[in-house]
Amino acid sequence: MVRVFILLLMAILIASCDSGASTNGDASATDDAAAAVEGYLTAKVSNDADGIRRYLCSAMEADFDREVQSFSGVEAEIEGMACASDEGGATVTCEGTIVAVYGGENRDFPLGTYSVVEEDGEWKWCGEAG
Repeated sequence: MVRVFILLLMAILIASCDSGASTNGDASATDDAAAAVEGYLTAKVSNDADGIRRYLCSAMEADFDREVQSFSGVEAEIEGMACASDEGGATVTCEGTIVAVYGGENRDFPLGTYSVVEEDGEWKWCGEAG
């Protein structure tokens, strides 16, 4: 599990170094939004309450306990995560899969598109889009 966390952290760092590749108006802002979603998803599968709280938007605070408990008591990891802000910056689309072990059986949860908002100068995950 520690190895997976280190690999995910490295992926986030590498993704954040690629900000010059974007062609939209404010590449760093959209890269920050994608990094926030990656941070949130990583915290969620790790049952990291502080990490979830850091990346959770104020509109979702009532769902904090549910978000923390999502993968509680199960072994989970993210495979192949790559997130990018969509044009306009209100959503982030992620590729990859959360793999969780329930009763000795792997279950895959594909990543998708998530709403993001900027609050107090930081991007926050704000639920699934659409």
